[in-house]
Amino acid sequence: MYETLGILMRWLHLASVATLIGGMLYGWLVLVPATGVLAAEARKTLVDRTAALYGPLVFGAIAALVVSGGYNLATNPGHHPLYYILLCVKLLLVAHVFAVGIVLVTKNPEHRGRLFAGAAVSGLLIILISAYLRRTF
Repeated sequence: MYETLGILMRWLHLASVATLIGGMLYGWLVLVPATGVLAAEARKTLVDRTAALYGPLVFGAIAALVVSGGYNLATNPGHHPLYYILLCVKLLLVAHVFAVGIVLVTKNPEHRGRLFAGAAVSGLLIILISAYLRRTF
């Protein structure tokens, strides 16, 4: 049973990361350039609709990441200090991605492209740090 729960939590974590970071990459590389050619009213309608559709995914992914990340941390204690230093850097980047995700789906910021880009880059750095931590420790 314990192994099954661990596998489920790992899957939940990876699926949530894919949803959140994939959405940020899509917003940055596809949605923002595509809406740039639309009239202001059409752009606002599209942005409002996409924010309404992406909102539940963002909040669901954040909740799943907090639960599965907490589980992963609780079940894998006792690492080297370097592990915890990198984990803190990763968690600061995670806080950035969470905050930007919430702003993007609850507000209508004019600098949407920069927010998507910053969160996507932070997300890719999180994945890089995670891969290093998983491989090294």
